[in-house]
Amino acid sequence: MDYFTFLVALLHVHKALGEEIFWNTRVKLAETLTLECQYPLGTLVQMEWFKINATEKESIAIFHPTFGSEIREPYVDRVYFLKSTSGPNDMMLAFHNASEADVGFYSCLLEIFPYGSWEKVIQVVPSDSFEIAVPLNSHVVSEPGENITFMYELQMKGPMQQVTWEKVQSHQIDLLISCNLSQGKSSPSRFRRQILSNCSQGMRRSFILMPLVVASDSGLYRCCFKASTGENETFVVRLTVTDGKTDNQYVLWMVVGAVLSLLFVILIAAVIVILYNRKRRRQKSFQGKESQATQNKASNNYRSSFSISQPSDGAGEDIYVNYPTFSRRPKTRA
Repeated sequence: MDYFTFLVALLHVHKALGEEIFWNTRVKLAETLTLECQYPLGTLVQMEWFKINATEKESIAIFHPTFGSEIREPYVDRVYFLKSTSGPNDMMLAFHNASEADVGFYSCLLEIFPYGSWEKVIQVVPSDSFEIAVPLNSHVVSEPGENITFMYELQMKGPMQQVTWEKVQSHQIDLLISCNLSQGKSSPSRFRRQILSNCSQGMRRSFILMPLVVASDSGLYRCCFKASTGENETFVVRLTVTDGKTDNQYVLWMVVGAVLSLLFVILIAAVIVILYNRKRRRQKSFQGKESQATQNKASNNYRSSFSISQPSDGAGEDIYVNYPTFSRRPKTRA
């Protein structure tokens, strides 16, 4: 390799290292790691997964609906294809015992008839650098089937370079819309559901529209305006799509709880009344017995304090009175 060719190759490597790779989904590293690649409606012709390195794409696995799948070295016995239960067009790549070596960028490249090529980029980040703590600004509650619009107007005065909308979950972040404000161009979205938004040069108000929401659309949605200086402004809203069955169950449990509380109060009141009546009966019984005992004692004292016995035959006898008895001394004869 001559000097000029080497210099060109070095410049390409430097450019590749300096450029920031655009991602559609960011996933937190876990031991049971799965990467989703849900493609739009159509017929899948072929799917291939790559790991994106500094200068090239390393093929991991390939899948064909007719000929089956093949896992490349050195990923044999480490990855496998997993059919998702969320939809017929979602083919996931799963990892056995994922580790720090699996951190990086992955590409899912599909050939779909009649749409052609379709690609999604997923970034796997370490678990300690995956931040999802976001301050909540608003909360919207909706019924299934409604059209939901989120809108945010920029408060900062300076020029902005980019605006993005994301859906934030505990294990991953999905990029919904990315708009370059200096060019008025948006990057293609690879989110699983339809999202409508606006993108124009210098705009200071952004919105997203989700038609016919369902329960799986519930979650946190974040809008972020970014400036070239690194400053940013963020707005976060929580969407809760209710379920009629859930509401009925909630009302039922509220009614049951109120009835049980009322029955508990009635039971406590009845117990208090019973205990009070028993106490009153015991007091009355005790007072009655005490009064009868007092009367009997007074009667006995009256009878024993003064007793006179008179002979029926008129003969003289001693009379006993309730006084002290003194002994009689014999008179001394003169």
